[in-house]
Amino acid sequence: MVKEPEFESEELAEQTAETYELTPNQDGDYLPRTANEITLAATAEEEQKAQALLAGLKDFDLDEADLAVLNGEDYSDEPESTFGLPVLAVIGRPNVGKSTLVNRILGRREAVVQDQPGVTRDRVSYLANWAGRQFTLVDTGGWEVDVKGIDRSVAEQAEAAIDAADAVLFVVDATVGATSTDERVVQLLRQSGKPVILAANKVDSDQLEAEAAYLWSLGLGEPHPISALHGRGAGDLLDEAMRVLPETSSVAPELPRDGIHRVALLGRPNVGKSSLLNAIAGDQRVVVNELAGTTRDPVDELVYLDGKPWWFVDTAGIRRRMYKSVGADYYASIRTQSALEKAEVAMVLLDASEELSDQDMRILQQTIEAGRALVIVNNKWDLVDEDRQSQLKREQERGLVQLQWAPRINVTARTGWHTNRIQRVLEAALEGWSTRISTGRLNGFLGELVAAHPHPVRGGKQPRILFATQVGTKPPRIVLFTTGFLDPAYRRFIERRLREEFGFVGTPIQLSVRVREKRRR
Repeated sequence: MVKEPEFESEELAEQTAETYELTPNQDGDYLPRTANEITLAATAEEEQKAQALLAGLKDFDLDEADLAVLNGEDYSDEPESTFGLPVLAVIGRPNVGKSTLVNRILGRREAVVQDQPGVTRDRVSYLANWAGRQFTLVDTGGWEVDVKGIDRSVAEQAEAAIDAADAVLFVVDATVGATSTDERVVQLLRQSGKPVILAANKVDSDQLEAEAAYLWSLGLGEPHPISALHGRGAGDLLDEAMRVLPETSSVAPELPRDGIHRVALLGRPNVGKSSLLNAIAGDQRVVVNELAGTTRDPVDELVYLDGKPWWFVDTAGIRRRMYKSVGADYYASIRTQSALEKAEVAMVLLDASEELSDQDMRILQQTIEAGRALVIVNNKWDLVDEDRQSQLKREQERGLVQLQWAPRINVTARTGWHTNRIQRVLEAALEGWSTRISTGRLNGFLGELVAAHPHPVRGGKQPRILFATQVGTKPPRIVLFTTGFLDPAYRRFIERRLREEFGFVGTPIQLSVRVREKRRR
C-alpha cells in the first residue's frame, strides 16, 4: 500500500505542492521532483509523441517539398540599413530634375518622379554605391524663397538636409540658366560651409554644353554638364562627388550594433502618420500639412524610444486601389507597398473621429497578406467624445472581429498624448511575430484539441491531422499534414485555439495544409 506523505502543517504542504511533484517509488516512498525536472520530463514525453507521429508519415506519399518542411527550414531575413555612411544631399529649386538624378545614381526608379514641380516634399535617404564606396544619398524637395504653407515646410526640410550632409550636390537647369532662386541657394550653401558639386542638368547633347558654361557665374567652381534623364555625364559627376565626400561621416552617427526593428506607418491620407512620426521623434522630421497626401516618398527616420533605437518609416497615404491610381499617387502606392515588405511591424493608423471605412480594411488586409506584425492605432483621440467612444467600440468589434489578436492603442499625434505607450505594444507584437513552438508541444496540443473537437464528417469522410510543424517565424508559419481538406471554419478554429494557448499577440499566423494519401502497398 502506498504511504501518503506527511507534513508538519497544512501551510507547508501547500508550499511544497507548488514547488514539487511527489511521486511514489517502488518501495512506496514519495520522492520530490523540482519544477524544472517536471518540465523536462513533459518536454521529453511530447517529443516522443511527435517522433511517433513523424514515423507514421513514412506510410504516406511525401515529395521533396514535404521533406524540406519536415527538416525545419526557416525563411526569415533581416532588413538592411542605410545609416552611418557619408551623406550627399541633392539640393535645387523645383523641377530641375533632382529626383530623376537620384534615380539615375541609384540605378533604379526609387524616388517618385512626375513632370511637374513639387512632387518631392520630404528629405528622403537612400543607400547608394559608386566605385565600390557606399554613401547615403538624400533627395529633397525644391527650395524656394519667401514661400508659405506647405512650400515653406518643404524648403525647411531642404535646409535641414544641407545641415545634415557631408557634401551637397547642387542641381541647376542648364537650359534655363542661373535664376535669382539659384543665387539665393548659393548664399545658403556658402553659409553652411559644406563642399558643393555643381550639376548642370538637362544637357542632353553636345550643342547644349555651352549653356552649362554660363553657370560659372554662380561662383561654385566648374559646372558638370549632365543629363539625369539619359545618364550623360553622370559618371564624371559621381567621381567628383566621391573626391569631396569624406571616408567617414562627420554628421551621421554610427549605426547601433544590435539589429534595429523597422516600423512602417500606414493608413489613409490625412490620418496623421507624419504627425505621429514627428511626435515620436520629438522633432519636425517630415512635412506635415492639412493637405491630404502630403507624403509621397517613404521617409526613414531613426528614433530612440527609452534609449532603444527604432527605424520608423513614414509612408504615403493609400488613397484607393493601386490600379485606379495615376501619376505620383500610383508610384507612391508602389513605394508604400515596398516599405511595408521591408518592415517588421506595421502601425496602421485609423481616424478615431470617423467611421471605419472599406479603405481602412483594405490596408489592414494588405498588412496581413504581407505577413507583418500589426499594431492598430486609433489617432485623433482628442476629437472623440463619450458617444463616439462607444460607437467606435461597436464598429471595431464588428469590423475587426477577425483581428482581435492585434494590439490597439489610442493616441493624439498632434499633442503627443499616449505616444509613450507605443514601444510597449510594438515589443509585444514583435514577440508574437517571433514566437516559435517546439514540434513536440505543438503536436501534443493539436492531439488533445482534435480528440476533444474532431473535424466534422464531410461526404462520409473525416479528415485527420497526421503531423504538424512550425516551419518558420516572422510571421509564424505552421504546416499541417492531413488525410483530407480542412474546412476554412475548422482552420479558423485551430488558429483561435493556438492563440489562446501560445499567445501570438500582434501577428498573423500562416496556417497551411498538405493533404497526403497513404502509400499503396
